[in-house]
Amino acid sequence: MKKNFRTPILLALIVIGGGMVSLRLPVKEDYFEMSKQLEILNSAFRELNIFYVDPLSPGDLMKTGIEAILESLDPYTRYYPESKMEDVRFMSTGEYGGVGLSLGERWDGTFFITDIQEGSPAEISGLRLGDNLVEINGQTVSNLNMKKIGELIKGTSGTDIELGVSHANTSEIVTFSITRQKIKRPDVPYYGMISDSTGYLILSKFTRTASVEVRKALIQLTDSMGAKQIVFDLRGNGGGLLREAVNIVNLFVPKGQEVVSMRGKTADWNKNYGTTRKALLPDIPLVILMDDRSASASEIVAGTLQDLDRAVIIGQESFGKGLVQQTKKLAYGSRIKITVAKYYTASGRCVQRLHYDDKNSDGNATIQADSTLKTFYTNNGRPVIEGRGVIPDIEILPEDFGFVVGGIMNSELIFDFVVHTINNAELNNELAEEIDAKGFGISDKQWNEFVEFALQELDSELLLNSKRKFPYESNTTTLVSTLEKTMADDGFLAENTDLVSKLKSLVEPNLEEDLSRNEETLRDLISEEMIFHYKNTSGVFIYSLPKDAVALSAVSTLEGKEYLKVLGF
Repeated sequence: MKKNFRTPILLALIVIGGGMVSLRLPVKEDYFEMSKQLEILNSAFRELNIFYVDPLSPGDLMKTGIEAILESLDPYTRYYPESKMEDVRFMSTGEYGGVGLSLGERWDGTFFITDIQEGSPAEISGLRLGDNLVEINGQTVSNLNMKKIGELIKGTSGTDIELGVSHANTSEIVTFSITRQKIKRPDVPYYGMISDSTGYLILSKFTRTASVEVRKALIQLTDSMGAKQIVFDLRGNGGGLLREAVNIVNLFVPKGQEVVSMRGKTADWNKNYGTTRKALLPDIPLVILMDDRSASASEIVAGTLQDLDRAVIIGQESFGKGLVQQTKKLAYGSRIKITVAKYYTASGRCVQRLHYDDKNSDGNATIQADSTLKTFYTNNGRPVIEGRGVIPDIEILPEDFGFVVGGIMNSELIFDFVVHTINNAELNNELAEEIDAKGFGISDKQWNEFVEFALQELDSELLLNSKRKFPYESNTTTLVSTLEKTMADDGFLAENTDLVSKLKSLVEPNLEEDLSRNEETLRDLISEEMIFHYKNTSGVFIYSLPKDAVALSAVSTLEGKEYLKVLGF
């Protein structure tokens, strides 16, 4: 029997993972109880404003009250005052007024440019990666936080802003006058061939253009580049518009197939959505890559394609967000985003992991016990369970960099070394000539320069209390430090000082040895950062994909007999 799917117009307004809808739904409530509680709140608010000893801002007080109420529900139900409407629009469109740069915060509280979008006002003006942001419109940023800085840099397209920066290793402030433009990063930041017959594309978010961008990438991969099979990367994709998730499934699944259903507090939110068009690639072999940051709309795509035995899922268990939000207009231009329903993939399972209506004694959401989880089945009879996100067909655990490499990555040491290298005119010219995203690797000379740079920046006296806040502690050194503190608290340290000192010396880190031990991994990370500075995002993908264990597993699965076996054919 043919499913009666709801209209695309309604679907276009619903957001999974943040966004908006504009519907009027009748809701039966105990209006007396609601009126009573509103009257109590109104009375308390009025008395506070009249009698509280210190001056109060009614707007700030009300915002705090609303946010406290919403915080007791779930992290997705949120209040947006009129000043945050740009954030609401960004969730659905992916567009904002700005200059096209990203910032990071250093160990000393200063802010620096970590990314500049190609073709953006920031790039055209001459701003560089690694520049330190000092002023905005003549106002110092030293007493501002990242959130406030972001609000100041964003603004209406066509308006001007002045950014005062100091280039790396200099203190001179250079002022750039920049005109804001409408900024939108592509939903598909990269696509290309990962093997002779395998196409690859990555989708970073589900905004209004997601399915169009995916469709264009697939056409290019299959028609122009010769792809016979596809690896579709949803790692790190936190979701977006439900419409786009359904449209993307429709690229691989024929017309008339249910994709997702919703069930809410009222019958009005009990809806089914399915494919309404002819599929672009109904038969092409397909692998979906996921990780623990893949959520919401990503889980609809992966979960439904898994339910239909249309794709093999490789990677890690996904986040597990099966909740639907609706944004409603409030008075004076403000809005509220409310969780109104749960969604269910084609097999009937809900991927929601956390239960916010059943919190423990600490106030944290609970996870449903394994023994109570229901099992559902794919078209070919493969078991899939609810309540755990999307569990991959082939699990590949994430790479564990260890405390040394992880600490170096978090300290921005590699980024700063590359900026230092680029700012050296002679080294910069050498790099510009030799960098090729496909076959590049740093030379022994460059590795030795990095080791020297690291030792200078992270000398032995600063390792545990570094100016970079370098977390140079393994689990072992942490345990020894904890042991020392516990012995001191219990009064045993004084008589065992020599023993503890010997133990500490045994596990004490040696930076030079640790750099050497992790040389291969660090060389890759330095090479990747250099490529990013010269070749941007596409260059990083070209360089890193041949080394990506999850992506390589996908290619191997597609090119071998395992693909059909996993799907139950």
